[in-house]
Amino acid sequence: MQLVIVESPAKAKTIEKYLGKDFKVLASYGHVRDLPPKDGSVRPDEGFAMDWEIYSDQRKRSQVKAIADAAKNADRLILATDPDREGEAISWHVMDLLKKRKALPTNVDRVTFNAITKPAVTEAMKNPRALDQDLIDAYLARRALDYLFGFTLSPVLWRKLPGAKSAGRVQSVALRIIVDREREIEAFKAEEYWSIIASFEHDGTAFTARLVTLDGKKLDKMTLGDEGSAMAAKTAVEEGRFTVAGIETKPVKRNPAPPFTTSTLQQEAARKLGFSASHTMRCAQSLYEAGAITYMRTDGVSMDGSAINACRDAIAERFSAEYRPEKPRFYKTKAKNAQEAHEAIRPTDFRKDKAGSGDEARLYDLIFKRALASQMATAQLERTTVTLTEGSGQHSLRATGQVVKFPGFLAVYQEGFDDASGKGDDDDDGGLLPHMREGNAPARKSVEANQHFTQPPPRFSEASLVKQLEELGIGRPSTYASTIQTLRDRDYVRMEKNRFFAEESGRLLTAFLERFFPTYVAYDFTAGMEEELDDVSGGRAEWKALLEEFWKDFKPKSDEVMEQKPSDITAVLDTFLADYLFPEREDGKDPRFCPLCDQEGRSGGRLHLRGGRYGAFVACENYPECKFTRRFAQPGADADDVAEDAVLGNDPETGLPVERKTGRFGPYLQLGEGKEAKRSSIPKDIGELDLEMALKLLSLPRIVGQHPETGKDIEANLGRYGPYLRHDGKYAKLSGTMDVFETGMNAAVTMLAEAAQKGGRGRAKAEPIKVLGKHPTSDAEMKVMPGRYGPYVTDGTTNATIPKDVKPEDVTDEQAIALIDARVAKGPAKKKRKAPAKKKAPAKKKAAAKKPAAKK
Repeated sequence: MQLVIVESPAKAKTIEKYLGKDFKVLASYGHVRDLPPKDGSVRPDEGFAMDWEIYSDQRKRSQVKAIADAAKNADRLILATDPDREGEAISWHVMDLLKKRKALPTNVDRVTFNAITKPAVTEAMKNPRALDQDLIDAYLARRALDYLFGFTLSPVLWRKLPGAKSAGRVQSVALRIIVDREREIEAFKAEEYWSIIASFEHDGTAFTARLVTLDGKKLDKMTLGDEGSAMAAKTAVEEGRFTVAGIETKPVKRNPAPPFTTSTLQQEAARKLGFSASHTMRCAQSLYEAGAITYMRTDGVSMDGSAINACRDAIAERFSAEYRPEKPRFYKTKAKNAQEAHEAIRPTDFRKDKAGSGDEARLYDLIFKRALASQMATAQLERTTVTLTEGSGQHSLRATGQVVKFPGFLAVYQEGFDDASGKGDDDDDGGLLPHMREGNAPARKSVEANQHFTQPPPRFSEASLVKQLEELGIGRPSTYASTIQTLRDRDYVRMEKNRFFAEESGRLLTAFLERFFPTYVAYDFTAGMEEELDDVSGGRAEWKALLEEFWKDFKPKSDEVMEQKPSDITAVLDTFLADYLFPEREDGKDPRFCPLCDQEGRSGGRLHLRGGRYGAFVACENYPECKFTRRFAQPGADADDVAEDAVLGNDPETGLPVERKTGRFGPYLQLGEGKEAKRSSIPKDIGELDLEMALKLLSLPRIVGQHPETGKDIEANLGRYGPYLRHDGKYAKLSGTMDVFETGMNAAVTMLAEAAQKGGRGRAKAEPIKVLGKHPTSDAEMKVMPGRYGPYVTDGTTNATIPKDVKPEDVTDEQAIALIDARVAKGPAKKKRKAPAKKKAPAKKKAAAKKPAAKK
């Protein structure tokens, strides 16, 4: 019997059908071992020795045992994991485990195939090889490097930068790219400019022309910079009589884009289908395992010769002969650090234009059309430029039009673009222009002066961020999805309208790394490290030497920062971030000027950055006399936009002032002073805050009424996780703050009943406090949940209690994985043993009845 090891069960079933009865195919369920998430798993002082442990997930452990049992009875072991570095690493782990368990067959071979089709698999089995030690070394280097970076730097962050969660070798640089774009947008100053557009008509066809020459001088984009000059130019066009002075027609050719790589697939799926990078890769994985497409982790843009021929045949079947060029097209990648070991992503069978269902079918359609178009004929276009000149020759207008003469590949596919940055206002190519000759004087219908403002660079979308990472040579395309997801999970960034915005925590972390670890978030350094790792993959460098070179500088730097006091670090960041935290004021006052000190007549109050248990904030140096505080920054707004403390009015019942205050955790309301004071947070969805609304918030909780069945109160209130209803220990979520004040009795009873039904057993289903990434072993989504006995983290199978000193909102993926794994390692909860039943005391023998004493 020959034992074949692959990663996934779906892949195992398909391959076992191709190979027949003599083969047994088992799945490893991805990686079987990893570095334990604790200090000391990589030991630089011992030649970068590494400790590996089997994942604690019971399914994986059972599968490893099944593989070992099958290997003992096998004549040959065939390692058929994915054809890349991670696939090579999985094969190495499986072989090493079997060796340690003394279950390794005598014959061990490695086979790879780029597509899960019968010809590809059977051909691979005829050409086995040994494990590629260079790829294994590259995996070890990357894994050790990422571990040392994260496990050395993260403790520094936890102790010196309150609120920071983690840092990563590629993750932190990706975050810096987003933060740098945020800075560019903030520093951008819009400039005004005007354009003059004239509308004409000739032979019944309307068209427009732009003013390009005024008073004999060529106009640049910014020449007309104010309304006065624009109106003067408009008048000149209105008063002139324009005739056609020249017509220029040029043929334009457009060639198709190459087939997809991992990176370009993620970009196009984001643009055209709205998929995230992680969702794109999940769909592509399913299509690959179903045998519909070739391997989806690749930098290569070339296709196999037989695939090119099949593609050209498919073009001939679908289109006329001119759509198939005489010679095949061959492509070479231009991406930095690209590895072209594999083909581009393409269909395995060009006769099938559909595969899968749902999102998988949509992604397959994109892959099919892109691959088919890559071998199609060049598109032929014609661009016409007409120049119209005023009689004196001092003013001229230009009209442009474009027409497709032969669509070629455009009949199937046209590549998308991230932004309109490449097509500005000056690019006014339209459709067809009317047929005109020199000397014609088309009828002018109107003239418009249009005001414009220069636009800041756009924030990154997922597609444009992936493109930027690839162009800079940072990370590998196969890791972009997980890198981006980590930034979102850590709350370093947020998505709004499919664009990345840097959160205050991400901004502060980037500033800290730029100031104290500038080398390790430099684009050139990270890209250079990728090149060195690729040299290890290619056998041109030794992996331990690479790690030694990194560690000798990184460790002393980390130790140096760890020795500094948190207050000293905050003081450095206070200076480093001064321009951002304290921008110039319009009134000319000191940007660090404390508004509360001025209001209360204190002198010398200046604002500084401070560090607290839950993150950074801005406070007055006159504390405790002055208690003015402001968050580090408000997401999506400048820090100065945060409202200052104010008195909204007096409570009509008590006569006490109702104050709006700002604390470390945001704005809140206060009525009264000291321990007796009433306080309430200010929800974001209430709109404008006035005294009436403030008094409503301070009056909570609100009693809706008594439940008709139990007679107990139904309470509406604001809680830690939003507005809710409560009755007899059961809860129902409300959709908004106003519902707390407006929900009536009938609606409340209905919502509580529905919530109880959803939750089961009479308990309303709890909403997750936070949704995390997938657990690496169970591959299930992890969530932080509120529980009866405190918050806990779960992957749907295993629940693990969160320590009391950890805020549930701050739990990271690594912490969740460690907690779940630790809980699994303890085994199932032991059931309380019933106390043994007390043995009944032996029945006392009845004393023999005393004979009545004989009467004397």
